[in-house]
Amino acid sequence: TQQITKALKMVSAAKLRRAQESMFAARPYARTMAQVLKDVAARTDGEENHPLFRAAAKDGPVLVIVVTSDKGLCGAFNSSLLRVSQRFLADNAHRKVLADAVGRKGRDFLRRRTTVRKEYVGVFQALGFSKAQDIAQSAMKAFLDREVDEVVLLFNEFKSVIQQRIVTERLLPLTVIEGAKSAQEYLYEPAPRVIFDKLLPKIVETTVWQALLESNAAEHGARMAAMDSATRNASQTIDSLTLYMNKVRQAAITKEIIEVVSGAAA
Repeated sequence: TQQITKALKMVSAAKLRRAQESMFAARPYARTMAQVLKDVAARTDGEENHPLFRAAAKDGPVLVIVVTSDKGLCGAFNSSLLRVSQRFLADNAHRKVLADAVGRKGRDFLRRRTTVRKEYVGVFQALGFSKAQDIAQSAMKAFLDREVDEVVLLFNEFKSVIQQRIVTERLLPLTVIEGAKSAQEYLYEPAPRVIFDKLLPKIVETTVWQALLESNAAEHGARMAAMDSATRNASQTIDSLTLYMNKVRQAAITKEIIEVVSGAAA
């Protein structure tokens, strides 16, 4: 068992480095896209509003995208997120809740508790932007077709190797900040609506992509920490059992010596 957990720790450590590099490289782009959205949305007039800005009905159907892992042995990575998912379902029991499950663990959990609209298994084996596009475009289609009035994203954000933060983020509708002033002056060419048709879906896809990268890095960090702890526990158990074995062996030898001496004396 110790050899298995040690091997898993080393594999996760190697994968974590690549996952961290991808995640940190994408963060500035995601932040800039969010800032562009804020600036552009602050300058929109009523006639320029895009359907993705449509106000959410308070008690309308909601789609929750839950990002978990396909495999276990990663500590509380999945269980903590699934507890938050359970709380979300309880808080929205008065609404129709649909779920998109990213990862086998989330799929198995949500199947028993709500309607799973889409499932994405094996996403993290070959993680690419096309996977994020598929998830985002499916969610946008459901929103634009009025199948749901709100889309919520649940995932683990990478804070450090031993710490993850569970994020509940509203993906759709996109938020227009009332009274916000844009820091940039924009000249629209050809027209605001044409630009929004290209820009806003790209922002949603980028948000989902960043969530997948964060979750991937957080998973490897959690698995590395869990396997390191398991390896240390296995080592302590081996030491304890070795000591016990030596005590039993010593007791058996002592008993044999006593029997020999007693027999000789008799």
